[in-house]
Amino acid sequence: MIRAFLKRVFLVDLFEGLRVTFRNQKPKYIYTEQYPAQRPKVAERYRGAPRLNLNPETGEPLCIGCNLCALACPESLIVMTSIRDEKTKRKTMNTFLFDTSRCMFCGLCEEACPSDALELTQDFELATYTREGQIWDRKMMEEGPKPTRYKC
Repeated sequence: MIRAFLKRVFLVDLFEGLRVTFRNQKPKYIYTEQYPAQRPKVAERYRGAPRLNLNPETGEPLCIGCNLCALACPESLIVMTSIRDEKTKRKTMNTFLFDTSRCMFCGLCEEACPSDALELTQDFELATYTREGQIWDRKMMEEGPKPTRYKC
């Protein structure tokens, strides 16, 4: 009992914790990233911002309007409409909305796409000031996010 009282009075636990903290603050253990100036290395399999891929020859989206990505999404955050083109008798994507604020970046939409039109890129800067900025339309999905490049 007296021992516990003395430990409490002399703050023994506090000093033991500080000793551990300062022991591990040697310069060889410190690692700092200069984030805005130098971009961090992202893992190869990282799944970030979604993007609609375009056909490199024609510049049109690869999406065939099958709606499989919206059906595969467990959060039901993809809204896509398609119309049938009377000339070619094929479905084409009309509108595409993607709510990135609720997305868990699981990649199920990417796997369900038969034409590889949808992919999750390595872009990780998705912060916006409003919730409306998190709902991406077709144009934003084709261009991808435009991160701010800071200069020192």
